[in-house]
Amino acid sequence: MNTKIYTREGAESGNITLPESVFGVAWHPDLVHEVVVGMQANARAGTAHTKDRSEVRGGGRKPWKQKGTGRARHGSRRSPIWTGGGVTFGPRNEKIFSVKINKKVKAKALASVLSKKLADNEVFFVDSLAMEGPKTKDAKAIIAALAKGIGAEALVTKRKNAAIVVLADRNPATEKSFQNFGNMEVIMAKDINPVELLTYKYVVVADAASSIEVLEKRIASTPKSN
Repeated sequence: MNTKIYTREGAESGNITLPESVFGVAWHPDLVHEVVVGMQANARAGTAHTKDRSEVRGGGRKPWKQKGTGRARHGSRRSPIWTGGGVTFGPRNEKIFSVKINKKVKAKALASVLSKKLADNEVFFVDSLAMEGPKTKDAKAIIAALAKGIGAEALVTKRKNAAIVVLADRNPATEKSFQNFGNMEVIMAKDINPVELLTYKYVVVADAASSIEVLEKRIASTPKSN
């Protein structure tokens, strides 16, 4: 399974062999949905909290006597039907949203998303994006050259979630050069996940050989799909 690899100037520099276990997996929408929803649930802070009638302040005295006023009977101003009273069935911070995601299932979902994006021509491989120093101007020129060379103008024109740049190792200069773009994100190959892949339209894999090796190790235990 071969595909083209590009230079930072957008020119073809040859071909690279892709592992079937990472980029040749069948599309499993139900499995991907399960993993994405699970990861989003695990990321919830769970800080939303409302007070019930036992927690709101006041309401110790009966608003008015039980009989003789012509009005409906009430026992406390803390009742949910009163303004300023407690909340019925509101969010509580003791609720746990986290779910368990099997490692093999998560790995298979990652491979499924990468394979689908490759099939849709949304994954591009670059030999290197290493930079001597952080400079947004240089990063912008690189993206413009890549967009022209690979025929993906949305890399430049798409205002939100245009691309995620995958690096094999930490490179502070490259990370800082791209961090000023509101439509792009830089991430390590060891940290990439289905949620982030699906958030962005394109995936630019830098240091292609090393990044692919990292991804292959992560998905090594995933059974092959036909």
